Amino acid sequence: MQQNQTNAQNQTNIMPQPPTMVSTKDQLYISDMLSWNLMASKKAHFYAGFCQNPELKAALEQAGQMHQRHYEKMLQHLNEKPSPNQNNNQPLN
Repeated sequence: MQQNQTNAQNQTNIMPQPPTMVSTKDQLYISDMLSWNLMASKKAHFYAGFCQNPELKAALEQAGQMHQRHYEKMLQHLNEKPSPNQNNNQPLN
């Protein structure tokens, strides 16, 4: 019961915008996410090449494409420049 209340509280504390600085722990997690998605995409494509079953092959290719899209979307977010109206001098709460 208490765990459900804690989860509900965590979900209501949504950040209005991303922080101006990424911690080392956050950077390592982002790096891991990129690696996991790239590896999953490559593995799915590799194993799809060995499939004789067309349905399984299509499912693996679709999964690989999904992981590739996730990888590219994360890179896109990381490469975005801050908007001009974002004040980077304000302290984070």
